[in-house]
Order: sequence, then structure tokens, then C-alpha cells
Amino acid sequence: MAAQLTDEHGVATTESLILPTQTWTWRGHRIQYTIQGSGRPVVLIHGFGACIGHWRKNIPALAQADCRVFALDLLGFGASDKPTLDYSLEVWQDLLKDFWETHIQDEAVFVGNSMGGLITLMMLANHPEIAAGGVLLNSAGGLNMRGDELNLLQHLVMGSIKNLVKTKRVGSFLFNHIRSRKRIRGSLAQVYANHEAITDELVEMLHQPACDPNAQQVFASILNAPAGPRPSELLPHIEKPLLVLWGEDDPWAPLPTAEVYRQLSECPHARPQVVFRPIPKTGHCPHDERPEVVNPLIIEWLEEVACV
Repeated sequence: MAAQLTDEHGVATTESLILPTQTWTWRGHRIQYTIQGSGRPVVLIHGFGACIGHWRKNIPALAQADCRVFALDLLGFGASDKPTLDYSLEVWQDLLKDFWETHIQDEAVFVGNSMGGLITLMMLANHPEIAAGGVLLNSAGGLNMRGDELNLLQHLVMGSIKNLVKTKRVGSFLFNHIRSRKRIRGSLAQVYANHEAITDELVEMLHQPACDPNAQQVFASILNAPAGPRPSELLPHIEKPLLVLWGEDDPWAPLPTAEVYRQLSECPHARPQVVFRPIPKTGHCPHDERPEVVNPLIIEWLEEVACV
């Protein structure tokens, strides 16, 4: 896997390096992961449909800032195995807990984008003994939409899609359309405010794992999975500090959905302690769209807050 070096400002340079990956067996399944750098452990958790490579613009910068950076392809994604099972946020939470016990064994900062942000909140709330803090990048409010978040028409449409995607014939047809390079590029254009970040490399990175055996079954299982806990249910159980970075132009998780974090950031005695930074002209994946902004913000926060 190729990654990029960065300058002192966290901006990608043209010089490249090979980011070595390793394989770890968890509950009989192969999990791909990478480790780079030394120092405070930082664990990167990707979002739905993404993989280790989505952090290619961030891993070198964090490693150069005296962090020992861990990133892994969650079960069902990237180059990790894609078994047919009932996926849930709790499955990935257990995976990360066991990964920490096997490979880290020291308080770590968890960094998550989208779905990975919600998993980060779960790690901090449910396993505070292993977490030093968390960084949320346009964190999701749930793995899927909840019934009370849909109107009647949306509920009927989503119910039909969830049932169809599980079928062999229609489900395969729908999934083949969804995983096409053209469709992936179109979806990225909807959620990336910085279209210059939508490269052939990024499209291929998301397309290839979707061609693996069982990818359709994994997609169907996740689409039918429980939404999981709400952030508002997890935050009262979190004591460790949070850095919340939010792309202002995200259509999936628009800025008003981050209001709970903004309010906490304005209360100096609130728990958890939150630093909130909106990022203009940025969509759902700030770390990939604006690494020159995101990397320095994370590094500064690690130095001033999480590493104290």
C-alpha cells in the first residue's frame, strides 16, 4: 500500500513510501492492519465502505509527530475477511478491544470518521480503561437510520430496499450498480466538498474490496443491522477528552447534527471536555479532503490535551 510523506505542516509531498500491512487472526477471521511510528498509541477507525487506505494522508503525519499509529480494516471491509454473519457496532467494538489487548496494551487515542466516530464514542464510554481520548471526524449518529428518524414514506422505501438487497438475484443487481466505479465516484462527489480529493486511487480503493466474495452479503447484513446507541446516550458516560472536527458542507451529517458537541465545547466544566472545530468547504471525510487542516489540528490537540 502506498502512502505519502508530509511536510512540517502536514501537507502531502510527492515522495512516497510503502506502508506495510500485517495480518492478525481474530475469532478465526483474518484482519489486515498496519503500525507506523513510535510514541503515544493512536488507533484510526475508518467509516462505512472505507479501509486503511482512507488514512493514507494522515498516518505519516501522525507518525512523524511521535505517535505510534495503528489502523485496521474492520471485519467486512478492505482486505480483512468478509464472513457472512450478523454485523453490528458491537462486533467492531469487540474487535477493537481484542486488538488493543493483543497489540497495544497502553492507553490509546481513538480516531474515527463517520461510523468509526460512533465506534470511537462506544470505546470511550464502554472501555474507558483503554482510552486516553477520542477524535471524531463527522461522526455518525447511528449505523442506520432509526424508525423514529424516518417518515412513513421513507420507512416503507427503506424497508423494501433492505429486503431486496438480501435476495440473490435482485440484491446482486443492486449491489453491482452500487459498487461500480461510476457510482462510487458519483457518491463521493455528493459527500466530498473538495472534489480535488476524489482521485482514481480513491475510487479504486473503495471499489476493489466490494468485488470480494461475500461483499454483497456483508453489505446486506450491515444495511439491516441495528442503528446502535445514540451519541447522546454515550456522551454522559465519557470522561476522557474529545476533539471534534466537522466538515461544514456534509450532506450526510450536516453541521446542525454536531450541535451537542458544540454546546459541550462552550462549557468549560462539562464532561467530557470537548474541543470543537468546524472546517469550511469540507464534506463528510475531512481527513481525506483537508489533511493539511486536519493533521495539524489533531497533532496540536494531542500535544496540548491528550498527552498531558
